[in-house]
Amino acid sequence: MQRIKQSAMSIALLTTSVLSTSLLSTSVLADWSANVGVVSDYHFRGIQQTESASASAGVDYEQSGFYAGAWTAEVEDGLEVDFYAGYGIELDSGLALGLGATTYQYTGDFDSAYNELNFSAGMGMFSLEYSVGTWDGPVDAEVDADYDFIGLSFAQAGFNATVGSWGKDFNGNYVEVGYGFEVGSFDVGVGLVISGSALDDSESLYFSLGKSF
Repeated sequence: MQRIKQSAMSIALLTTSVLSTSLLSTSVLADWSANVGVVSDYHFRGIQQTESASASAGVDYEQSGFYAGAWTAEVEDGLEVDFYAGYGIELDSGLALGLGATTYQYTGDFDSAYNELNFSAGMGMFSLEYSVGTWDGPVDAEVDADYDFIGLSFAQAGFNATVGSWGKDFNGNYVEVGYGFEVGSFDVGVGLVISGSALDDSESLYFSLGKSF
């Protein structure tokens, strides 16, 4: 398997966090937004997707807690194209809960497809995500696999950190720390990913630049 993909930092700064910002949104009015960005090397949940810069773009729609969107990024062969939808609420206590679904598709031979159910909870500086999914297996191979992922994140004053772990047919864990800030109307970020798994056992420093509309 070549991937299991999207770093907390690159998604938070460049776009669409399918597992955080979008899941926990509770806007009562319909709202369209778009985003573009570039990251020096693209990671997702601790797994490196590209060894060079990757450009991305996305669009999101939110209304009364419901959300839907699409996001695409360059990978080593073709494009990754993600579609997602779900619903989020925030209780009077400040606890935010979300439920959604995501599919990851590819235009080239980089990988096959992933389909997930996503659950999230957050309060204050902390958020927790749990996803369970299936992978269609290597390109042109009749093999599939089941996996789950759990991640605990912290974000405060531009600083963020995530500890994540894979389970079932996949295994491995990672730690990611970063810092984001605004320069004019742009979001700028730097992050460090430390991975430990059969899929990716490495350390990587990356930089990101993004803009939302």
